[in-house]
Amino acid sequence: MTTLPLDNRAIMAPAVTRTIQTRSLIVGIIFSGIAIAGEFLRPDEFFRGYLLAFMAWLGVTLGSMAILMIRHLTGGGWGMVIRRVLGAAMRCIPLMTILFIPILFGLPRLYPWARSLDAIADPHLRQHLEEITKSYLSIPAVIIRAAIYFAIWNLLSFLLTRWSQEQDRAKPPDNSHRFRAVSGPGLILYAFTISFAAIDWVMSIDPSWISTIYGLLLLIGELLSGLCFAVVVERILVKYPPMSTWLKPEYVHDHGNWMLTFVMVWAYFSFSQLLIIWAGNLPEEITWYYRRFHGGWSAVGISLIVFHFVVPFVLLLSRPFKRDVRKLVWLAVWLMVMRWVDLFWIIEPDFSPTLALHWADIVLPIAMGGLWMWFYFRNLNAIPLLPMYDPEAREVLEPAHE
Repeated sequence: MTTLPLDNRAIMAPAVTRTIQTRSLIVGIIFSGIAIAGEFLRPDEFFRGYLLAFMAWLGVTLGSMAILMIRHLTGGGWGMVIRRVLGAAMRCIPLMTILFIPILFGLPRLYPWARSLDAIADPHLRQHLEEITKSYLSIPAVIIRAAIYFAIWNLLSFLLTRWSQEQDRAKPPDNSHRFRAVSGPGLILYAFTISFAAIDWVMSIDPSWISTIYGLLLLIGELLSGLCFAVVVERILVKYPPMSTWLKPEYVHDHGNWMLTFVMVWAYFSFSQLLIIWAGNLPEEITWYYRRFHGGWSAVGISLIVFHFVVPFVLLLSRPFKRDVRKLVWLAVWLMVMRWVDLFWIIEPDFSPTLALHWADIVLPIAMGGLWMWFYFRNLNAIPLLPMYDPEAREVLEPAHE
């Protein structure tokens, strides 16, 4: 009978992750300095870029947590082999909670409902804002809801992390039922909170427009971001033990299948929203797409159709491609770039009627990404890459010891 290893040190992350951690911090500090200087010179562009960066890296964080909860509900070696990779990203939620604070200072620069109504020139918009600020979109209400969102996300992360770390010690309690008991309601809470957060933080940039599927669009984008990031990390780790002995082609194939699923669902949600609004053809409903079909923004939309859906869809139909992590990682990196493009296309046209790429749209995602990556690899190096006393870990560990 195969025995499991008894030394946690043998299954810790390799030394290269500490090198990446240090370099990420350096990049984050340098670009943060540039961003802070830009905030004094061009504050409007700074806060737009900050919102873009925040939503991009929050997507990786929450998407990783959601995939981890899916794994707890479904089981399988595909999720066990990246469980701690996803968990390290999930434990970045406290960092994202802190990084949300600057957005509160930029509310009047980002959202019409956070400004004085006297400053709104359009009488129809002013009347609409007067109604919604009394009922839903007021600064205190948005802050209270944000506190609730982050409290729920941090609680889910805390519970899943605590029970997972108990499985690093011999004779741990059987936490399988706990994981399932939290993950089921946790996914529902995640879906509701990110949907309302999407309304508060992104859709309300244009408070005259609404879409009931908007939150789901951001949700599926976060799942795709989280999985793509996990593929990137597993490609780094697979060069070194212990991941080099754990990561089997069938696990990589499963990750590719999940990527294909998320790409298809993203395309379905995007097309459904467009089709419904196109068919309705009501003046108050077409404003969002009207901006994105003019002023050069249509080129960005077409690029999303081709490079966020068509090309990934075709590549992910290939079984050999999905089983080779050295090939799959390039698509994962590309899809993460396209997630930035998608968020850029969602956020920026509400501020710029013509296509414009500002310094903050590049500098802020890199600055926040450097700090996020530093914190991520700090988390990854803190505990073993596998909860080896979890009974389900045998599926990953045993083949390496046969």
